[in-house]
Amino acid sequence: MLIVGELINTSRKAIKEAVEKRDAGYIMSIARQQAEAGAHYIDVNCGTMVHNEPETMEWLVNLVKEAVDLPLCIDSPNPQALEAGLALAGGGQPMVNSITAEKERFNSVLPLVQKYGAKVVALCMDDSGMPDTAEQRVAIVRKLVAGLTGAGIREDDIYIDPLVKPISTGDGAGVEVLETISFIRREYPGIHTICGLSNVSYGLPNRRVLNQVFMIQTMTAGMDAYILDPLDRTMMGFVYASQALLGKDPFCSQYLKAHRSGLYKA
Repeated sequence: MLIVGELINTSRKAIKEAVEKRDAGYIMSIARQQAEAGAHYIDVNCGTMVHNEPETMEWLVNLVKEAVDLPLCIDSPNPQALEAGLALAGGGQPMVNSITAEKERFNSVLPLVQKYGAKVVALCMDDSGMPDTAEQRVAIVRKLVAGLTGAGIREDDIYIDPLVKPISTGDGAGVEVLETISFIRREYPGIHTICGLSNVSYGLPNRRVLNQVFMIQTMTAGMDAYILDPLDRTMMGFVYASQALLGKDPFCSQYLKAHRSGLYKA
């Protein structure tokens, strides 16, 4: 199970303010907290800084590198910002978030994945837009896998994001994702799946509960990576418990480690 800490993102008010004030201490503290909570990668996203995103990305990456010894997930739709982050990332194999099957985006991001030997999040979108059904997602998955593996990207470095949409906008939004994950597990057992959970609950009350339950459901379907808030103790507790119950945690070692750390204390 791979956990990408999602908190260093300028779409979050506190992070945006820290970036605008160049509050290095706050950014570094958030990076450290995520590492201590069990994140394996730290996501760095400054996509709202449209006028100086590459420069802001460089500043953030340098801070996070100084704060933690973890690989980074460089997160942007802007190839220039991606390259700015990847060039400085260091500290293990970086991750690119994300590539899509949209022709222009695929052709602009793929060379960066190759150049920096990165893992890559492959989002289920193409030039026809965002898919609604599992069948549409499956067709995009096939295009993404063929394009990436054909370009020499190892299956083990590919993380398919089935595109989580809010269940508030359509009853089948959650089920379509679960069906897509199951397809990937059957057809491409060497490829990983990943998602950000929070979209599923958008527009509804008790969002954390919905996110936590959807995490368990997607993990049961075969999801093996998440972009989430590792400071959510309940969520992380469910991660370790679910892994143990699904036989993915030999001798329950990670679950027991989490228990000894006090994660499950009220």
